[in-house]
Amino acid sequence: MFQHLFAEMNEMLREIIIDYPTAEGARREELLNKYNLLRRLSDDVMDEWLAFAEKMSDFNQGTDLTLEQEEEPPQREAPELSMESFARGQGYYKLLMYPQCIEQFKTVISHYPESLSGRLYLAMAYLHQGEGEAAWVHLEHMVTLVRNRKLKAMVYNAMGCIRASQERFTEARELFSLSLQHDPSLPEPNVNLEVCRSKGGELQYGSQLVSLL
Repeated sequence: MFQHLFAEMNEMLREIIIDYPTAEGARREELLNKYNLLRRLSDDVMDEWLAFAEKMSDFNQGTDLTLEQEEEPPQREAPELSMESFARGQGYYKLLMYPQCIEQFKTVISHYPESLSGRLYLAMAYLHQGEGEAAWVHLEHMVTLVRNRKLKAMVYNAMGCIRASQERFTEARELFSLSLQHDPSLPEPNVNLEVCRSKGGELQYGSQLVSLL
């Protein structure tokens, strides 16, 4: 029931994030007013939610109501992890032998095209080779598969870095904004938005994304 409200709020915030750094005069004042409106709405929603949660807690404490727990599906190991090509590719990546790493993981995704870990290794190896467009293909494929919001935020941030490195700053800002929508706590997109604004500085692909390798 809140999806429409939050969709509108997210769209307004996206507009502010993208336009505010370069806005001037009346446009800057308009965006600031929109931000203040969002902040008030956010505070009001939080206050109402806390009041509601408190009533729920009081009710639960006064009854013997048993809440049903959602069962998590059993976690299965990704089958590609047992491939010799996967193990070889990991080894080449750690040895900084990126062309050889790429060849191994091409074999992996030829058998398992939906492999997130295989795509990630390929994307990062291509980035180390300075082949941003090749890396983009795999990150773009990943973002359609990822369900975890934090991981999706990290992928959007990496995609934004590729576009920023190509000086396609408008596209980059949109991608960094999408990253923040999925995980506002991620620090790198804000740094990268500033790089886009100033058209200078060091882009941050994200240590958390690299740590997944």
